[in-house]
Amino acid sequence: MSSNGDEEEGERKNHVAHLRQERLLSKAELARRAGVSVLTIDRVEKGAPCRLDTKRKIILALGLKVTDKDQVFED
Repeated sequence: MSSNGDEEEGERKNHVAHLRQERLLSKAELARRAGVSVLTIDRVEKGAPCRLDTKRKIILALGLKVTDKDQVFED
């Protein structure tokens, strides 16, 4: 019974999917704007770790400033 929370933990690590959907962007469009692959966006949205440079690219592609990183990623 204790394994039910596994997916929720990954979803809570960042708010990329929520912010992307608020801006009516597809994963492909966000990936294009960020200069990363769609697979990278998919992995990040699922809570997989990523490089600091990738985080910066995603934040900027969402139209935010790097200083707004806490709105996107929880570290």
